Amino acid sequence: MPREKKLTSREISAFCAQISVILKSGIPVEEGLAIMQGEMENEEGKKIVSGLLETVGRGEPLHAALLQSGRFPKYMVDMVEIGTQSGRLDEVMDSLCEYYQREEDIASGVRTAVTYPLIMIAMMVLVIGVLLIKVLPVFAQVFEQLGSEMSAFARSVMALGSLIGRYSALILGVLVLLGLLFWLLRRTEGGRRMLDRFLDSFFLTRKLRAKIASGRFAAAMALMLSSGLDTDQSLEMAKRLVDNERTGLKIARCQERIAAGESFSQALGEAGLFGGIYARMVAVGFKTGSADTVMGKLADRYEEEIDAQIASLVSVLEPTLVAILSVIVGMVLLSVMLPLMGIMSSIG
Repeated sequence: MPREKKLTSREISAFCAQISVILKSGIPVEEGLAIMQGEMENEEGKKIVSGLLETVGRGEPLHAALLQSGRFPKYMVDMVEIGTQSGRLDEVMDSLCEYYQREEDIASGVRTAVTYPLIMIAMMVLVIGVLLIKVLPVFAQVFEQLGSEMSAFARSVMALGSLIGRYSALILGVLVLLGLLFWLLRRTEGGRRMLDRFLDSFFLTRKLRAKIASGRFAAAMALMLSSGLDTDQSLEMAKRLVDNERTGLKIARCQERIAAGESFSQALGEAGLFGGIYARMVAVGFKTGSADTVMGKLADRYEEEIDAQIASLVSVLEPTLVAILSVIVGMVLLSVMLPLMGIMSSIG
């Protein structure tokens, strides 16, 4: 049986919002799912809701139906089960809606940050490729007709272009294989861990990755604490939700310090999860009984910082890539044009 594709964060957020509205309206889950099924226009969505309705109709709880569908993440299923058992399912659904909306916003920002430079790099490769393979040979013919030679640099560049043109199919094949290898790595646990370690260490992405992990941790803690879980349970589930090796180790250190008798806010600071004003905000939140609200505010703050850092990264990369392209194209053209202008002036 083929493995069912998980829903996206945006789809999960929308689903949780609908269930929350249904529960707050006093409508039973089964009746609410029937209403959703009737209003659903998307065939795939209707199929998912129909499956949930069928399972709930047999007397199974909602979390069991979500698990059996295979379309929802295990963490969400666990939270729905906790909400059902505590009688706070509507509040849990609200929190899940906010959590997965944050996840979607972060993922969307990261996609934007990655896509734009990739497009710029592809354009650079295309322009340079056309210059080497199509334009330089024309200049070579002109020099030959004039009985002169191109500069050594221009000849080297043209030889490179000729080499690329001759082995273009092989180069394209290697690029496709590298792309396929990257895709396969992302689909395996070991491959994802290896890529995550690289991104966590790479100077351009290190700070951004740390902020994303901290934002996810804050959002996960807000979700857990608002659902009625204690700090130990919240930390354990947050460690699974964050899905970042370095942050996972920090959470483990935080758990060890709490077990040794430190306060939650002190353990957070000592473990390196939050520092400075953020750690003090958490301490105040626990003293006033509003830790979940404070964690939610921290998650919002981290989201703003992530957006600002992504915008800053893109604003730096754009002129840098344009400058690199301009320098390369300018050097190649000048290496050809200057000798040609010298020949033309001597002829004149």
